[in-house]
Amino acid sequence: MILIDPPNAAGHGRLWSHLASDTSYDELHIFAATLGIPPRGFDRDHYDVPADWYADVVAAGAVPVTSRELVARLTAAGLRRRKGRPSG
Repeated sequence: MILIDPPNAAGHGRLWSHLASDTSYDELHIFAATLGIPPRGFDRDHYDVPADWYADVVAAGAVPVTSRELVARLTAAGLRRRKGRPSG
């Protein structure tokens, strides 16, 4: 399932959401590509998505969850990649 958290991460003068999959990275990359999210937006286990894209990403099928739930679902699926660890 494709998940998105609220745009609450600040960076580069704007707010960002995190787009992730609790199924596979392939599912995530395909979903991101269909929306035109550039590959450079991928960071270890998620894509950074600007706040102004949030509504469109949800309309395309991403399920809104809290940031805490997103991390928990990635961890439970074995897809969480923390900073400082190899991303394979």
